Amino acid sequence: MARSGFLADFQKFLMRGNVIDLAVAVIIGSAFNQIVTSLVEDIITPVILNPALQAAKVDNLQSLNFNGIKYGVFLAAIINFIVIAFSIFLLIRAFEKAKKRFQHQEAVSEAEAADPVVLSQERLTGAIERLTSSLESR
Repeated sequence: MARSGFLADFQKFLMRGNVIDLAVAVIIGSAFNQIVTSLVEDIITPVILNPALQAAKVDNLQSLNFNGIKYGVFLAAIINFIVIAFSIFLLIRAFEKAKKRFQHQEAVSEAEAADPVVLSQERLTGAIERLTSSLESR
């Protein structure tokens, strides 16, 4: 007996490849988020902020406030966003560079892998076709 109705539609929806791919992407994205957050909060931000905070004689950026307005928290969020965006930009740029290098190496290896006999036969066939068309045009 075939299932129909809401549950059957929901099952079809869940079994589509796109939903599973999206679930995997969300899980990997969550794990990657932890890596990027740690990179920003534990390595990059202290390197950038500590000298600036020491120069401003501030112990903690998030503790800055004026009449109850916690502008330090807002500034920290902006700085974290900029650092995260820049880090992701550098990561994507490095990935794209590696991808281009890999594609170039594949193209070179494919060109080297071509059989010289086949290449010479293709050249000979092309030359014969050009000669034939030249003779036919006369």
